[in-house]
Amino acid sequence: QVQLVESGGGLVQAGGSLRLSCAPSRSIFGFSDMGWYRQAPGKQRELVAAITRGGITNYADSVKGRFTISRDNAKNTLYLQMNSLKPEDTAVYYCAADQLSRSGRLWGDYWGQGTQVTVST
Repeated sequence: QVQLVESGGGLVQAGGSLRLSCAPSRSIFGFSDMGWYRQAPGKQRELVAAITRGGITNYADSVKGRFTISRDNAKNTLYLQMNSLKPEDTAVYYCAADQLSRSGRLWGDYWGQGTQVTVST
């Protein structure tokens, strides 16, 4: 079955930037909603940002103004541009996507393996 593959995670200093990418492991016709989750040690998983197929976005309050979610429907690829990174952003980041038949919310039909983002002081 199709899985999502992430790239771009790593170690960055506070105030720096990272760009995460998420692409399907195999060819697929397309996705409906897509989004990024993160989970920090001792915290519950939270939805960081989501985007509809048409490009409508929403963000967690903690990342508004700093992170930008985008997608390339021709490549079925999801991106997260993270600027002005803070130590509090340190977490494992996961991408998620829905099959084209879904609607209403992000159901999480497909998931990435998770990629570590560490922001140092």
